[in-house]
Amino acid sequence: MMKTTCVALIVAMSTSALAAEKPVVTLWPNGLPKDARPIDAAHARSLLAKQTAERITYVDSPTLTLYRAPAKTANGCGIVICPGGGYNILAWPKEGLEVAEWFNSIGVTAVVLKYRVPRRDPKRPHWEPLQDAQRAIRIMRRNAADWGVDSNRIGILGFSAGGHLTVMAGTHYNDKTYDRVDEADELSARPDFMCPIYAAYLGNDYKDNRAEIGSLVRITKETPPTFMAVTLDDTFRGVQAGMLLAQFKQAGVPAEAHIYSTGGHGYGIRPSSNPISTWHLRLGEWMKARGLLNRAE
Repeated sequence: MMKTTCVALIVAMSTSALAAEKPVVTLWPNGLPKDARPIDAAHARSLLAKQTAERITYVDSPTLTLYRAPAKTANGCGIVICPGGGYNILAWPKEGLEVAEWFNSIGVTAVVLKYRVPRRDPKRPHWEPLQDAQRAIRIMRRNAADWGVDSNRIGILGFSAGGHLTVMAGTHYNDKTYDRVDEADELSARPDFMCPIYAAYLGNDYKDNRAEIGSLVRITKETPPTFMAVTLDDTFRGVQAGMLLAQFKQAGVPAEAHIYSTGGHGYGIRPSSNPISTWHLRLGEWMKARGLLNRAE
C-alpha cells in the first residue's frame, strides 16, 4: 500500500509541476453550445471520484492549457494537442502535458485541449469533442500574435481517440458544429497540418478490428498535410494508417506514415527499448522538412 501511495504521489507531483503556472483559456466563456448533452450531477460526482493524476475522468468545462515556446527558440509554429482515452477519459500528462513540453523543446508553442469526456452521444462520440477542437483551433488563430504563433502554421495532434478527433478536425473543418460565440469563430477551423498518432476508431461504426476506413474519414485535395505513427500489432490501426496513406496519395496531399512492427498502444512519448518510442523524433524531422520549424522573421 505504501509503495502504491508513493508512486501516485510522485505522479501527482510530476503532473502538477508540468502544468505549474501555465495559462488556462476557457473555450466556451458563455456556456457550452446549445446542443450540449449534460451529465447528471450524481454521475459526475462518481466520475470525479475516480480521477487520478494520470486520468481525467470528467470534463464539462473545456479548456486550453498554454505552453508557450521559449522566446529564444520559438519559431512561430503552433499546435493543438488532443490526449486520448477512448472518448471516456483523458490521458492528461502522458498524451498531453509531456508532449507539450517536448514541442516547446523544438520551438513550437502548444496548447493542450481538455475536451469533453466521457462520451455524451453513443452514436457520435466525437461530436462534442469536435466542437471543442474546432473552437480550440480558432482561439489559437485569434491569439496567434499574442502567443507568438504564425496563424498559417497551426496544426493538431492527437493520440488514440484524440487521433480520431484529429482526423475529424482535419477533414470536417467546414462542418458547422456550433453557433458563433465571438470573433474567433469568423476564422478558419482548418488545421495547417495534422498528426494522428495511433489513431483509433477509423473504421465504420468506430471499429478498429477490420481493414477498412469508415465513411466519416473524407480525404480530399484540401485535407491538410499529415504525419502518422502507429504499430502493426495495434489491432488493425496500422493497416488503417496504410489505407489512409493511399487515400492521401490519390488526393495529391503530402503525407507520411511510420508503421512500426511492434509496440502496441498508448505509449505517448515515454522512452522505452522499443523503436516506436522515437516516433516523435521522426515527427520533428517531418516538420523541419516541411518548413514548419523555420523561425519567423
